[in-house]
Parts: sequence; C-alpha cells; structure tokens
Amino acid sequence: MKVSFEVSRARPGAVGGLYPAKCATRTVLDHVTSKWGVLVLLALEQESLRWGELRRSIEGISEKMLASTLRTLEADGFVNREAQASIPPRVDYELTERGRELTRRLLPLMDWIADNADEIVAP
Repeated sequence: MKVSFEVSRARPGAVGGLYPAKCATRTVLDHVTSKWGVLVLLALEQESLRWGELRRSIEGISEKMLASTLRTLEADGFVNREAQASIPPRVDYELTERGRELTRRLLPLMDWIADNADEIVAP
C-alpha cells in the first residue's frame, strides 16, 4: 500500500504548489547560489576586501566573472562598492546589512557541504 504525505506548509517561492518560471525568487536564487556568488559572499563575510584581495581569496575566478558577480550582488543590495579617489584608485567591497543577513543563512549550508563534500564526490 502506497502512503502519500501532503505537505501542508507553503514553500517559499511556490504558488499553488508550483514554482513559477517568472518568479523573483528564481532570479535572486540564481544570483546568490551561483558558485561564484556564494564564494564572493563568504569571502566578504568577515571583512571588507579590495579587488585584488578578493580575487586572490577565490581561486579560479576570472576577472570577468568576479566583475560580473560583484555587479550583480551590488545591484541586488548584498555588496557595497566604495571607490576612493586616490592614486592608484582604491575600491573596497563589503557586505551590506542584507548581505550579512544572507551570509548568516548561507553559513550553515556551507558547513554541511564542507562536512559531507568528500564523501559525496568520492568515487
């Protein structure tokens, strides 16, 4: 005999049990859970960083991808970019309050991934 369980709690982003294609949650989910998005957020979690520091802290990210990811996270209100009029030019990146709140929620997921990644990807 097959028993089915119906989830009575509404799921975030779902409308009538469906995840609509044109839902804002999909866009934000894509921005913050992309590989580079998560790593940029985590790199900025403890301190503000300059461009070069940020790039060095995330091995494998290209300049183009870092620039694109930072623009997206800044437009979404997760990262603040502060350019200082100096020679050479100095640009610092830091999390906004929204970015800090998001990162606090991402850290448990990253802890779980770190605890389980080796076993999951093992042949």
